[in-house]
Amino acid sequence: MADTGDTPLIETTPPPAVSNLRSKFEQLAVQASSPSPKSPAVRSSVLPASPRPRVLEFADIISDAQRPTLRPISSASDLRSSSLRPSPSPVSDSPSAPSSPRLRPTPSSLHVPAPDPMKPTASLRKPPPPPPPHTRPSATPSPRPELNSTPARSATMSQFNGSVPHTSSPFEAESSRTPNHSLRTSPPRTSSATPPRVNGSLLVDSTARDVPRERRVPPPRPPRPSQHLDTQSTSSLDIRHEHAPSSESSLVSDHSSRSSSESDSLLIDVSPSPTLPPRPTKPPRPPVRAVPVRSATVQPVASSSSFIPPPLPARKTILDDNQNLQTHTSPTHQTSFSDEAPSPSDSVASTSTLPMPGRKAFGAHLPPPTRTIALGDKLPAPRRQQSGSSSESEDDDIKARIDLLPDSSRSSRRPPVLRCHTFDTNSIHVPAYTGVAAVAGHVVVVGTHHHLKIYNLSVQEKPLFNIDTRSIAGETKSKDNKVTCMEFRPAVNSEDRARYLWVGTKEGHLFEVDVANGVVSAVKFSAHASSVTHIFRHAGCMATVDEHGKVLVFSGDPSSGTDVSLSYSQPRIARIQDKQDFVKILNGQLWTSNRDVVTGPGGRPARGCAAVRIYDIFSPTFSSKNVAPSEPVGSVLSGASLPTMPGKVFLGHEGGHVTIWGVGANGEIHCEEVVKVSASDVLCLEGVNNRLWAGGRQGTIAAYDVAPRPWVMTNCWMAHQKLTVQSMTVDPWSMEKVERLCVYSIGRDERLYFWDGLLGVDWIDQELGKREKEYSSFRDMNVLIVSFNLDSAKPDQLVGSPENVNFLEDALRTANSPDIIAFGLQEVIDLESRKMAAKNFLLANKKNAADGGISQKVSTAYKKWFDRLVLAVRVAMPTETPYTVIHSESLVGLLSVIFIKVSERNSLKNIGITTVKRGMGGRYGNKGGIISRFVIDDSSLCFINCHLAAGQSHVRQRNADVAAMLEDKSLFPATDIMMEDPVAFVNGGDGSMVLDHEIVFLNGDMNYRIDLRRDVIINDIYAGNYHHLFSQDQLLKEMATNRGFRLRSFLEGPITFPPTYKYDRRSNTFDSSEKARSPAWCDRILWRSNDQSRVEQLDYRRYEVNVSDHRPVSSAFRMTVKSVHHELRAGVKAEVSGEWIGAQKKLLAEAMKYYQAQMMICGVRESSERGVVRGVSSSLDSF
Repeated sequence: MADTGDTPLIETTPPPAVSNLRSKFEQLAVQASSPSPKSPAVRSSVLPASPRPRVLEFADIISDAQRPTLRPISSASDLRSSSLRPSPSPVSDSPSAPSSPRLRPTPSSLHVPAPDPMKPTASLRKPPPPPPPHTRPSATPSPRPELNSTPARSATMSQFNGSVPHTSSPFEAESSRTPNHSLRTSPPRTSSATPPRVNGSLLVDSTARDVPRERRVPPPRPPRPSQHLDTQSTSSLDIRHEHAPSSESSLVSDHSSRSSSESDSLLIDVSPSPTLPPRPTKPPRPPVRAVPVRSATVQPVASSSSFIPPPLPARKTILDDNQNLQTHTSPTHQTSFSDEAPSPSDSVASTSTLPMPGRKAFGAHLPPPTRTIALGDKLPAPRRQQSGSSSESEDDDIKARIDLLPDSSRSSRRPPVLRCHTFDTNSIHVPAYTGVAAVAGHVVVVGTHHHLKIYNLSVQEKPLFNIDTRSIAGETKSKDNKVTCMEFRPAVNSEDRARYLWVGTKEGHLFEVDVANGVVSAVKFSAHASSVTHIFRHAGCMATVDEHGKVLVFSGDPSSGTDVSLSYSQPRIARIQDKQDFVKILNGQLWTSNRDVVTGPGGRPARGCAAVRIYDIFSPTFSSKNVAPSEPVGSVLSGASLPTMPGKVFLGHEGGHVTIWGVGANGEIHCEEVVKVSASDVLCLEGVNNRLWAGGRQGTIAAYDVAPRPWVMTNCWMAHQKLTVQSMTVDPWSMEKVERLCVYSIGRDERLYFWDGLLGVDWIDQELGKREKEYSSFRDMNVLIVSFNLDSAKPDQLVGSPENVNFLEDALRTANSPDIIAFGLQEVIDLESRKMAAKNFLLANKKNAADGGISQKVSTAYKKWFDRLVLAVRVAMPTETPYTVIHSESLVGLLSVIFIKVSERNSLKNIGITTVKRGMGGRYGNKGGIISRFVIDDSSLCFINCHLAAGQSHVRQRNADVAAMLEDKSLFPATDIMMEDPVAFVNGGDGSMVLDHEIVFLNGDMNYRIDLRRDVIINDIYAGNYHHLFSQDQLLKEMATNRGFRLRSFLEGPITFPPTYKYDRRSNTFDSSEKARSPAWCDRILWRSNDQSRVEQLDYRRYEVNVSDHRPVSSAFRMTVKSVHHELRAGVKAEVSGEWIGAQKKLLAEAMKYYQAQMMICGVRESSERGVVRGVSSSLDSF
């Protein structure tokens, strides 16, 4: 063929990766086809003249109604269909009547004569239909339609993935011979002959595969927005595919030459929406030269790489097999699909091809299920949604744990310091991790590396003896005897009790040291082959354990009065599992644990549960048993038994859990309960009197009353300056030596402290509180609290209705001459405004005015409301009783202003105010509270204005916000004066926490909702059925049912008004916005008093102010404050201290019986008990 010289419009060459995907049937059909001597199918047409050459234009030949549209096909479909492409039918030389309406003539694929330039022809190509199942398509050719013939409606044409209706057109015949894979075609390699051209378009034979490619075609561009076909610059081909997305309005097929002209790319529109009106006609163009073409199969568009297929375009939806697409035509010329039903072969072809596995088209997922709930139906479980609440950044598990912790609202924070020694323990240094200690009465022994330091705090604060363990055996035996553990051995004679100390070393040696004389009394070298990790005392026996699981049990003969001896007693050997993380004797048995995972109930693996193994090493018949906790908990770190609960064992775990173990009727040990007591690990656990003591990583020691449910934290104090409590031990020898029940702890601060195990200071304080009326005088004061969520309303908006105008004056007159007035406002500014949020964030460190007024640096909204409140108090209150501002503070959206009568100003002391941020994990103040406090006379008051986390289902976030404000231990500074005689504070507090104050008032937008449907809530409101709503009020439910809720000790008066949230502004209509929030009592006022009789609520109401989406509330109280007469109090305290001496005698006697029953103190039980009780009585009389 001669080169026409036109610029190629389509110049494509298929990469091998795509060419190899052609089916075997097509290859066989191409090889079987014979060359046709006649000219191939060429169509001729007379087209109007064009100012520039364009691709084959048919806009002037066909009408709008006949103009078809192109439909894109994804590359994924192309690749799939290439393997399922039916073989083309052979073409006959002469046209004949078709045996089937679906058959089309196929031109010869090889030799094509040169076309006649004077005879315009066009190639008519139609893709061969797929054969029916298990049959070959008929080879009978069908006649070609002429150019002037009327378009006939053909049967539904089968595509590679199915069948869709198809509309024939005069120009379709040529283009239909190629499978409709893609808009841009990539023919295979051509022969050496110059391929034919049509108006600059290069048409290449797809069967010529052995000729090198001219150039590669770049990958297709992604589809562009929908545009209508340009009838003057583009040609349309009717190409349809059943997987084309119906949601796409149009796709774009780009020209391979990447021309910048818009006419060089095909703009495809497959949406059925109306098209633009036809454009005006242009001058006629010269006819298009007819070019004979070979039979070619259009290949799928491939990427420029010969090995990597093109990227898959994003498709929004996948059409149903039976869903039809209509062409985009003008309203006056609507092209309809064929009315003929699809053939069976079409149906088979449409259902035989499945979507590509492993990839779902974008938007192909089914819509979420919907559910219609009728009136009265039960609601599904509420879905927890995220919002911009205060605890968004916190872990949900942490929020859940907060609700399960024991009640600590009334715990005492005063350290129970024991002052029973002549000298202090400040000089005793116990190195962290390497030091060990043993205590018996006044004697303290500290082991560090190869040194033993022996202290006697009744004699001096410096060590009496310093023993070097390296000199015990000389250089021949060991160069370094590093001390690893110590324990006092039992003795029958009272003089020998707590005198002889057994010491274990890293080398496996055992020493016995006489602490009274500072000498080594016995040695047993190489008793263990590895490091001795533990030494225990039980009854008249001693047991030593090494890290490899070897246990030596040394037994004495109590009947003959012979003590156990390291030199003469022959040990009995037992074996336990090596490398135990926890080892301790509890209730006469050796409890051990490591990090092995064991099976739980039902044989299922108890993930996270540590294996607990119990050995009866003191029994002649050695036995062991394995048990597992009932719930997944962390590794065992500590254990204890409680004197008031004999037979029970408490184990402390990682994560703050405590498991309770009991003995069943058949003697089996099982886990009875798992209690969450702390947010951190329980590193130390001891049962002391009737309390369970626990030490953690924050340096605090807490005492729990385990009898009630939930547990009650009675004491919690800082023991080791926020450093880890490494060990805590009860010294039973102290009951005989110093007449006290002593508990000593060692922390990472390398200090040793002694604590009163009987908590005598708290006992005295409680008795003093009961007799408070004997040394105090009382008077009443009136308090008024007003809470209002403004929703960024300004003071000048209080206009219109009388309720708006007279709101502040009406609220101030609800209380009879209040002595204290507290205003708590929320959302003073628009919390959604970024400008306001940034301004408040930058001015977070502002300072208030010296006179208590609001700072001038904050937003004018705070200043306007502050001035408006001052003016309202001045106008509403009598002139003879002026008021002054003692507190004013703002947080992002919050504003607190507290007034007090000028006559009461001199009675105030310890005034303080602070803020707690809860938004964004405590970094932002859009949620949180303003906390102010002061002491009037000798009573401490605390006022909290809060805005808690929003959201219908965010109950845990709100609970966490409350807990953060009430349990912050550093809100206010503590002074030494408060610690010495805190008459104004309760629970042993120093005023640094909220719950240290005698009376606490809490108001604000707490955001607790009602767990009912909106229509039910509104119906109950209109019917006045508030009691039904109270049963589903989240705040009341938490106070009644949540055992760890921090507001459980607070009170609220009866609610007699409708919900205060949420209304449309300037109306009494509940929220009619798109969100349609349910009404709720979000605005509340609560109080808490150490003595509930000291506070009485006089009024609790709401106001019909409609400038906000909330309604304001107010409450009036009458409270009682006290004035302490310190001389009288000192006399009463002396009496109470005397009563404590008698109570202490009984408690020590009971403790002595317990420790002897546990065989932790050995001897002749009857005589020793009588002697100890006698000694305790005489010593306590002198106390």
